[in-house]
Amino acid sequence: MITIRKSEDRGHANHGWLNTYHTFSFANYYNPKHMGFRALRVINEDRVSPGAGFGTHGHKDMEIITYVLEGALEHKDSIGTGSIIKPGEIQRMSAGTGIQHSEFNHSKIDSVHLLQIWILPETEGLAASYEQRTFEVAKKPGKLHLVAAKEGQNGAVTVHQDVELYAAVLEPSQRIVHTLKPQRHAWVQVARGQVILNNLPLDKGDGAAISEEEEVVIEATTDAEILLFDLA
Repeated sequence: MITIRKSEDRGHANHGWLNTYHTFSFANYYNPKHMGFRALRVINEDRVSPGAGFGTHGHKDMEIITYVLEGALEHKDSIGTGSIIKPGEIQRMSAGTGIQHSEFNHSKIDSVHLLQIWILPETEGLAASYEQRTFEVAKKPGKLHLVAAKEGQNGAVTVHQDVELYAAVLEPSQRIVHTLKPQRHAWVQVARGQVILNNLPLDKGDGAAISEEEEVVIEATTDAEILLFDLA
């Protein structure tokens, strides 16, 4: 069973400095039919104007993953981390017992385009922590790259939930296949381009919830970039 979440049906807010789309209910956008999928709670697609950003604010008991598509995002937090996140890098922040952080467009000239993902942790009250790694997915197109996982295997960042997050860049006609084990589910988010998912067309910004399927087959019809979540 595959349920498509079309890009144009997402929540949307334009604050001038921030143009944002919400796949699931977030902030002032509330839709009881779209509160998340399994442990996946938030997928926000954000474009932040040059020099602008999110001032210091707090989070608690949430696994937060930042995936930059274009530009550079500057991060600072209350546990002493300061970093710049660019395309090809993954940031994981476990809010745990509580963390304060800020996120700003590092450039005074160019906008930054990113996906921010929230995943509910298996356990509340964890110590706050931060991790950032480089994967350079675009240098090896046509392949699923494991970028986040519960055990942090194969160099992935560690998330405190039974989830595997894969990223892939695809050239036209390239095809990838992911096998789902019994009782597992998947969410596919199209970050760029157009693909065919199990014979269903998906465009940029579209997502799809997948259950009771043995395989996830994705073929690009244009240059494309996707995220695939394998969820309990």
